[in-house]
This record gives sequence, C-alpha cells and structure tokens, in this order.
Amino acid sequence: MRKEMFEHEITILRDTFGRLLRRHAHTNLTKLIHKTHPADLAVVFRYFMDEEQIQVFNIMDENERTAEFLVELDDTMIANVLERESPERISHIIQHASANDQSYILGTLEDEHAQSVIDLLKTEDQEEIEELMGYPEDSAGAMMTTDIFTLYQDTSCGDALKTLQDQEEAEMVFYLYITDDDDCLVGVASLRALATTPSETLLRDIMAKRIHSVRPETDQEDVAQIVAQYNYLAVPVLDSDNHLLGLVTVDDVVDVIREEATEDFLRMAGAGKDREILLKSSWENAKARLPWLFASWIGGIIAATIIGRFEHMIQSMLALAAFIPVIMGMGGNIGTQSSTIIVRGMATGRIEIGSEMKILLKEMRVGLILGGLYGIMLGIFAYFKFFDADPMLGVVVGLSIWCSMLIAAVVGTFIPMFLRKVDIDPAIATGPFVTTSVDILGVFLYFMIAGYFLAL
Repeated sequence: MRKEMFEHEITILRDTFGRLLRRHAHTNLTKLIHKTHPADLAVVFRYFMDEEQIQVFNIMDENERTAEFLVELDDTMIANVLERESPERISHIIQHASANDQSYILGTLEDEHAQSVIDLLKTEDQEEIEELMGYPEDSAGAMMTTDIFTLYQDTSCGDALKTLQDQEEAEMVFYLYITDDDDCLVGVASLRALATTPSETLLRDIMAKRIHSVRPETDQEDVAQIVAQYNYLAVPVLDSDNHLLGLVTVDDVVDVIREEATEDFLRMAGAGKDREILLKSSWENAKARLPWLFASWIGGIIAATIIGRFEHMIQSMLALAAFIPVIMGMGGNIGTQSSTIIVRGMATGRIEIGSEMKILLKEMRVGLILGGLYGIMLGIFAYFKFFDADPMLGVVVGLSIWCSMLIAAVVGTFIPMFLRKVDIDPAIATGPFVTTSVDILGVFLYFMIAGYFLAL
C-alpha cells in the first residue's frame, strides 16, 4: 500500500514538472524544486529528457540541498549533468557538503574537470577530498565520512554530554568513539548509555571494548555485511595504528547493498556489471553484453556439433529430436537456480568458507529429487506420446532428464564456489556460462544413454 502511494505521488510530481517545463514557468519550477525533497527530486529527474534535466538543474540553487540531490543520482547521470557546468558553480554547490559526498560527486567527472573544482575549494577541503579519492573505488575509505569526533576515555559522562552539544557537524552521534592517551580507538558507547548513566561516571566504565572495525581498503561489500549482521548504525574505519579515520554510516551501506545486488544480478544474467546500464546507449548496451552472449554462442555451436555427430540416431528415431529442447531447458533452469542461490548466499554471508561440501551435497540431493520426479513424468509422457516407437524411449528420456538435472545442480553449485576459492567474483559464473555447460553435457549424455538403451 505504501509503495502504491509513493508511486502515485511520484507520478503526480512528474506530471507537474512536465507541465511546468513545457510552459517554461521558471518561477513555479523554482518553488516546486524548493518544496520537493532531494531524494524525490532525484527519482523524478530520471524521467526527464536530457534538455529537461539541464533546464531543471540550471534553476537549482548552489547550496547543500542541490549537493544532496546530486548524491541521490546515478554516477552516469551526475556526469551528464555536470559536464557542461563551470568549476565555479560546482564548487559553490558542493562546498557545504560532507567530504565523502564531495569526493563521490567529483569522482564522476573527468580528472581535469574534477581537479579544476578541487583547486577552487578551501585548502583543508582539498587535502581531505584528495585523500578520500585516493582510496580504491568501492572501498570503505572511499565512502567513509570524516566529520567525526572522539572523546578521551577518562572523560566523565557529564562532560561528554556538554561536549556533544557543541558538535553540530558531527556525523552519527548515536555512537561515541572513545580513545586513549595515544589517540587509539579503545571503545565505543551508545548515546543511550551516556544519557542514562550518572554524570560523574567515566566513559571507560560504560564503553564496549569489543569493536567491529574495518581498514580503509576493505571492500564496501564486506562493510555492508558487518552492518547487516550486527545491525550497526555505523562502522569505524581505522588505520594500521588503530587511529580513527572516519565512519561508514548505515545510509551509505543501504546504497552499497542495492548497488552490489544490482551488479550481481546483471552479471548473473550475462548483461555485464554496469549498474547504470539502462542509462547507456544501445551500442554501449550491446557492447557490454556481447562477450557474455558469445559464450552462449560457442556453447550452441558445440551442442549443435554434438547433435550432428549423433544425426544417425535422430534419423533412425525422429522422436529423439522432440525431447532435446526439454533436456536442455530443464537442465539450464535448475543450473541457474542453484547458481543464483549460491551466489546470493555468498553475498549475504549465509554460505561460509568451509561449508562448501555440505552445500554441494545438499544441492545434489535437490537435483536427484527434482530430476527423478520430472524424469518419471517425462518418461511416462514419452511412452504414451510415442507408443509406436521403441518402448525404451520413455526410459531414455526419463533417465536423461534425471542425469541432466543432477549434473546441472552440481555445476551450478560448484562453479561459483570454485571461483570464490581462486578469488574470482562468483557472479560471473552464472547466466550463459552455467547454462551453456549444462546444455552441452545434457545433450551429450542424452545421446549416450539413447545409444546404449536403444541400440541405434
């Protein structure tokens, strides 16, 4: 119900913007932009044509709300909007944004354009942004916020509360990060614990000493897994000396989860890994998907070659040809299902290192059960559909579908786990690669079984 209400509101907002844009009603557009939340404006913005996007963005003020709006957009869309903008205007827009938002926006621009903007910012901002942009893409360091503060472990709760009231710019004050004499992070306390503890109590007496932290080079997907597993609102980022560099907050992690899931699904479907593929041109779309489909093409050629080698069997019994699509289709489906389950389990941490054999045996049993069930059903169908053919046709078809589904479940499970062992992203194993290998094996086994039982 809530989703339907949101979609209805966005539709009304989109229609209103469209009507005002057609009338070139800049005054009313400005008022509407001011009343619209940056996140909602970003959703509506995706429906505009390129010239409409430019028209709306030119009307927007050079303030923090516009920076918030930009952060809500996809990388490609940010680049398209800002590529025509002067460095001066971009610097005015992002100057009040947080350092990680600034680095995110500038990271979408060409290097020379981004550097021109950085040169216009304050010296301290320049150093901070360049440091964040120096971390690997999709790492904790690249997405962390540095607007943080720490408290000394021998500070009283009363003094800590007074200090906290002066920290208007601090990020994620639900947690208090506590340091020792060497400025190393030694504990964390919640705002609730601080507020409900007598004022004379020291922070060292209420802090939790066990801290889940990450290094700046940690992959963002690992950070998201920590947040999801422990329900944290933020994760501290520490250097090699345990000094606090920044925080990765839950709002950034939500974006990471969405982005990583989208990337995995695209890879599993064989459509590349670009999360903004819908914003690409037709040629760029085709170019991204070409290599993946080439694997399917090669697989199809191999399968056709195998079928050609057993052409004499098909000529002797035409009924064999009728079941080739079923053998290939059922095997491909269960292979894709298994690989999808495994890849998603790895991404969410449900499948841990060391449990591979247990998972593999479980999927084998699933393949045995489903293969046996559909093998019996298809065998009975083949027997009655082609009752004038060799009575063993039903056995051949049933046994072939059983073997095909069993092998498909094993292949769909094994390949992602094997690739993780050799440090390759498991998502690339799905889609065309799994279905193609299953098709080849399924067709080959089908004719081998037919040759044995039918003596063709």
